[in-house]
Amino acid sequence: MSAVSARIERLPFGKYHRHLLLLGGLGYAFDAMDAAVIAFVLPVLKSSWQLDGPQLGIVASANFIGFFFGALSAGALGDLIGRRRIMMWALVVYCVASFFSAMSNEWGLFIALRIIAGIGTGAESAIIAPYLSEFVPRRYRGIFTGALAGFFSFGFIAAALLGRYIITPDFEQGWRVVILITSTPVLMLLWWRRRLLESPRWLESQGRTDEALEVVAKMEQQVMREFPVLPQVDAEELDTPPPVVKQESLFAKYAFLLSKKLRPITIMTWCMWLSITFCYYSFFSWIPTLLIQNGMTLTKSFTYALVMYIAQTPGYFSAAWFNEKIGRQATVVSYMVLGSLAAIGMAYARSDAQVMTMGILLSFFMNGAYAGIYAYTPEVFPTHVRTIGTGLASAIGRIGGITAPIMVGFTYETYGFIGVFGATTVILFLGAGAVLIMGIPTKGKSLEQIAASKLS
Repeated sequence: MSAVSARIERLPFGKYHRHLLLLGGLGYAFDAMDAAVIAFVLPVLKSSWQLDGPQLGIVASANFIGFFFGALSAGALGDLIGRRRIMMWALVVYCVASFFSAMSNEWGLFIALRIIAGIGTGAESAIIAPYLSEFVPRRYRGIFTGALAGFFSFGFIAAALLGRYIITPDFEQGWRVVILITSTPVLMLLWWRRRLLESPRWLESQGRTDEALEVVAKMEQQVMREFPVLPQVDAEELDTPPPVVKQESLFAKYAFLLSKKLRPITIMTWCMWLSITFCYYSFFSWIPTLLIQNGMTLTKSFTYALVMYIAQTPGYFSAAWFNEKIGRQATVVSYMVLGSLAAIGMAYARSDAQVMTMGILLSFFMNGAYAGIYAYTPEVFPTHVRTIGTGLASAIGRIGGITAPIMVGFTYETYGFIGVFGATTVILFLGAGAVLIMGIPTKGKSLEQIAASKLS
């Protein structure tokens, strides 16, 4: 590897990396809050605006339409103009659109603003993991990125608490207050992030080696405040000169993703993201509404949903730990298979206790799968197409997020719980199969070693 990569790889984990984890994780938490509150807003909008099932499905899908375009554009622009700039602008777009959506008085305008807000959150979600993973040595990259994704769970829990205690039958405008609460703290996060550095690995991939070395030097200075003596660079790893830069068009980058060497990996990431995102939002976008239609009161359904959301946190962080113990590929497959088994149980649950138990397990395993996916996806693409590959996979996944709420709206009316969660079971199995057959091991390898193994 080059001097830039070798110097990054020898850095010990400390306050500097925890700071990156916090700044990236808070972004994911706000993204999750924004997506999750819609599940609690839907029952209120259904009665206030007299919406039917398909219309509710369109409202629930609006964010994910934006997610698709946000992830797609962030991936492309992240490789062309840099990771940091895209991450900052994504927050601005989300904050403004989400704020004004809380002022909407009719569903058409609300949908349009939610789509724009989704562009911001989709871009943010697609860029954070590949951006920050480039700062982290291989020794703890899996657990770092898995823990980064774990902040999604805090956003979902916060959204559930807001829904439970603010969106009540006695507070008609509570849904507006909740959306405002999810958007305004982002301004503070923007301020905190203003001093983040551009990715040195990306700078090097663009031929800007001097700038990359300057960034690495600044990283070392910050790490040395905690660790005054840094480990020596392993001379055996300094076996690669800086990469030869070949300026590529956007079309050429997409063509490279579908080239003979990368095509299996690209298709694997599409299948992985599409299956988990479809199932995830089939469950979490509709669960309060499904519970109400199953006979629960509004308050009781929100309480059950809150407990299911809390199960996300151990799901994420247990999988983050397994990322380093058994590898990302094995973690993703294991959690998706176990999630499919929980979906079978959910389909046949009859009592409230059974619904709660299976819902907790399904939440635990699906979110654990995400912790593996967010760590795994950036690793399998070379640096010069890392964000475009990750962004495209995320965008393909958002197709599942767009279609899932609408399909659930139709499926539940005809087939009930069995139809909704039977489909979840099949799709999770298919996604796990794609990762098992077409995936590659990445545990213990630097990003450069993974790329070299694919391109050799």
